[in-house]
Parts: sequence; structure tokens; C-alpha cells
Amino acid sequence: MRQPSVTARRVAAASVSLVVAAGAAACGPKDNDAKGSGGDSAPRKGGTLTVLNSEPQTDFDPARLYTSGGGNVPSLVFRTLTTRNRENGAAGAKVVPDLATDTGRPSKGATVWTYTLKKGLKYEDGTPITSADVKYGIERSFAPELSGGAPYLRDWLVGAARYQGPYKDKKGLSAIETPDARTLVFHLNKPEGEFPYLATQTQFTPVPRSKDTGTKYEQHPVSSGPYKVVRNENDGEHLLLARNPYWSASLDDERKAYPDSIDVRSGLDSSVINQRLSASQGADAAAVTTDTNLGPAELAKVSGDKGLAARVGTGHFGYTNYIAFNPAVKPFDKPEVREAIAYAVDRSSVVNAAGGSALAEPATTFLPDQKSFGYTPYDPFPAGASGNPAKARQLLARAGYKNGLTVTLTHSNAKDFETSPEIATALQDALKKAGITVRLQGLEDNDYRDKIHDVRTEPGFFLAHWGADWPSGGPFLAPIFDGRQIVKDGANFNTGQLNDKSVNDEIDAINKLTDLGAAAQRWGALDKKIGGQALVVPLFHPVYKRLYGKDVKNVVISDWTGVLDISQVAVK
Repeated sequence: MRQPSVTARRVAAASVSLVVAAGAAACGPKDNDAKGSGGDSAPRKGGTLTVLNSEPQTDFDPARLYTSGGGNVPSLVFRTLTTRNRENGAAGAKVVPDLATDTGRPSKGATVWTYTLKKGLKYEDGTPITSADVKYGIERSFAPELSGGAPYLRDWLVGAARYQGPYKDKKGLSAIETPDARTLVFHLNKPEGEFPYLATQTQFTPVPRSKDTGTKYEQHPVSSGPYKVVRNENDGEHLLLARNPYWSASLDDERKAYPDSIDVRSGLDSSVINQRLSASQGADAAAVTTDTNLGPAELAKVSGDKGLAARVGTGHFGYTNYIAFNPAVKPFDKPEVREAIAYAVDRSSVVNAAGGSALAEPATTFLPDQKSFGYTPYDPFPAGASGNPAKARQLLARAGYKNGLTVTLTHSNAKDFETSPEIATALQDALKKAGITVRLQGLEDNDYRDKIHDVRTEPGFFLAHWGADWPSGGPFLAPIFDGRQIVKDGANFNTGQLNDKSVNDEIDAINKLTDLGAAAQRWGALDKKIGGQALVVPLFHPVYKRLYGKDVKNVVISDWTGVLDISQVAVK
């Protein structure tokens, strides 16, 4: 979901595409045995999996979807060059081959990437999948009428900045070569060691040119995955998927495809979804949700019932909720003021406001607590779990505010337990102990996003959150701290407006690395370096808790998505 800039997309990926249904992650509390949940019998093929959602799966076109790892429901229909590893916990944060034979072969300093398609790949109609189809699928994602997908390719591919898609420009993208029916060669503007992660986005789905119906393609996209679209009603409100007879399990190491059909029903109230999953009657016994968490009150009820508690999946996704500062607004131009607030924060009260320790984990680092991101433990302003108001007062006095000061905190009125009134009020109470009077400015969600993402209206002190497009420090740190990503006339996410040459240079240097483990260590070190400037104050990382039906088996949740992977579920 990158709206006019780089980060809105990630937040969307985090809160829409990646927030997928229940399961137990190895990285989370051991609520259940992920592989054995839903019964002791081995998973078998057959039956119908029901998906109960609040938000419809709109724009079901691989060009228009903003997903990471191929998404969840989309990944059942759309295969990509690479995908996420369908394993529990940290193992699931790895990128693995999908349509391609490997994760890509870099050359010329990671400015050229070559892929080879597996032999024998077919669409739902039995026709072969070719490299030209993958190229065309990418090209059509540049068409203005099919906008909405990840924008990286426009930035990364040579000569792609002004490309308008194949409907207007028949020449196509010369940056993508297809020397034969199974080979693709991508030419990039600069080194991108994480290109294999990008190749998991649905824009890398093959689309046969002869079957492209433009904006109507979403009604019946041609499947390259284990399921095909039988019905798409009201723009994704009701999706019915059935088996693709030409999908071959021998050519797909990642998707299990146990159910015979997938019935996705959306537009439901979140409380209704959780009630239906709890009751687990009829078709709901074989149901999951891809977008509805348990709230604090619901979780309390579930925790008191052993049967229900055994059907709660726990997962972690790369996501951080934080305080953002705009140093261009007084008094936040003074580092001591920002540091004082960092010391005054009571993370225990913030966690409680976010639903408690079962739903939120305190954070002192901007990068999430996962190895793939390069997580490096540090706390530049150590104040314990409940804050250090005395230290905060000292810093305020040093900044010239020995009698305290009054500031305004901008937040959203949306009841999301992230940037909402509950979190703002917890911070207001904590900062008062340090002599900081906080006035709360609550805005309707659209107004809130417009205000904080425009450099002309950005407040000095506000709540924000960020989710990763893929499990790496790059898409976490670069949009927020790379000075070259400051947007003056559109959606800006470098809220601290940091433009530090040493930071920019280090981002470039890490992007050249194709050793993702080595890159992760560098991202962690960079996070620590930036953290000392108090441009943001990390508050907490969310924990996903989701119910699933009593007949659901083979629950797998990776650290890539933090939620149940539909491609692994069995219902018999």
C-alpha cells in the first residue's frame, strides 16, 4: 500500500495483506502445537475451508494487490518468482523459490538479476507459463488504471520511472529481458541485494497477454496457483476458489492445498467473526479469519476456556508502534526535549493501553525483535518499564524548561489500540509526572494520516506505526530515515526529516550485499546509531492472537506474516 510515498504501503501490507488468519508461531507463546493443532489426526485432502473477514479482498488482480510473500488468499491463486518459506517462526522469514528454480542469480554488483522458471509450469487452462508472461504481468502493473501494487519496480528498474504500462506503451520494459521461454533478466538502476524479497510481490505473477481483460481481469484472473477463482462477488466480498487441475504439487514445494475449495466471506463485524469462530458450528468449524484479531475483552474470555484457548494462534509480524517527532517544530528542535520524553514514557502503561502483554510487547528498538530484521538489543534512554520522570526533568531543565512545558500530541480517533486515544492517554499520564503537560489532538483517521504525512502540516509530536514489506531492516529503516526519501509535495514518512549523509551512505552500502545475514547485522547496527538521536521513541510491537475453527488442522505461522498461512491448512 504505498500511497503517494514509500510507507503507506508498508503499513497497508502490515495491516491488510499480511494480517492473515490464526495459528501458533514458534516465536510466540506456546499456545498450541502449530503442526498438530486442530486434532491429532494427520491433515488430509478434502473439504471446504471458510474464511470469515471484515474487509473484502478487493482488487483481486496481481497488478493491484500490495502484498509481501505473495499474500495469503492471493497466494492461493497467484504464484510469483519467489515466495516466503511456509514454516513456523523464524524459519518462515526466509525467501525461497516459487516459480523460479532459485531465489535469483545476481551479477554486476547486484544490478542484474537472472531467474529461470521451472519446467512444466501450467495455468488453470493447461497452457504453459512462460517468461514472457511474467514480464507482461510486471509491465501491466505500471498501467495507471491498475495502480495499487508495490512501487519498487518503478524505482529499481532501468528506464521504468515514466513507463505507463503495455496498454499505452507497446514497447514494454527493456530492463526486463526474456532470452528464452524460461529465462528472465532484470536490469536495475543500483545494487539491490534484497531483490529476491521483492520478487515475492504479486506483481511478479505471470499473466498471459491473450487473457488480459484490463480492469475486468480481477473478476477471473488466470490462476498459476493451486486454486482458481470460481466466483468473485461485490469486488471481493465473496470469493469462491476451487482446485486448479493443472497445478502440480511436484512443482510447488510451499503450498499444501489440502482443502478442495476455499470460501471467503467478508463484510462481517469483527465481534461476529470471533463469535462464529468461538461457537464453531456447521461450516464455521472449518473456518479461519485473515484480518480479525482478538481484542482484550475477547481474549480474557477465551483464556478462561481451555477448549477455546487451544484454538488461539499467536504470531509476530515485523511492526513497530512509536512516537514520532518533527524537529522543525519547537520545542522538539531541542534533542533534550525529545530525550526527556523518551525517558518519561511508561511502557508498561502503554502496553496495558494496547491490550496487555498478551497483545503487545514493549519496544526500545525501532527494528522488531526478530533476527531477519537484524534486531540488535539496545536502549538509548534506559528508564525501566515505567519510565524515569526524574531524569526527564533534568533534561528539560537543561533545555531551558525547568518549570516544565506544555505540548500537543496528535493521534487518531480510530479504535486500533495503536495510534488511538487509549495510547495517547497513557502517554499523557506518564509525561505529566515529568512536568510535561500533554494536550491531546484526536483526528478522524483520514485527517490524521493526511496531517502527519505532509511536511507542510506535520505536527511536532504524534503517534505513528510502521510495518515491513518483507522481513529485513531495509524496508524498515530506509523509508523513515533515508534523507533522499523526504517527500516535499506528497506523502512523506521520514517524519524526523533526517538527511544524514553517513546514514544514507550506509543504506546504500547495505543494499549492495547479497548475503542477507550480513546485511541484517548492518541494519541492526544502523538502527542503534539512529536511535540515539531520539527522532522516534519505540513503544511496542503487536502480538497477533486469532481464533480458528475446531476442525482446522496444520496451523503454520511464520515470522514473515505473523498469522496463519492458508496454504498449509487442512480441514479434514
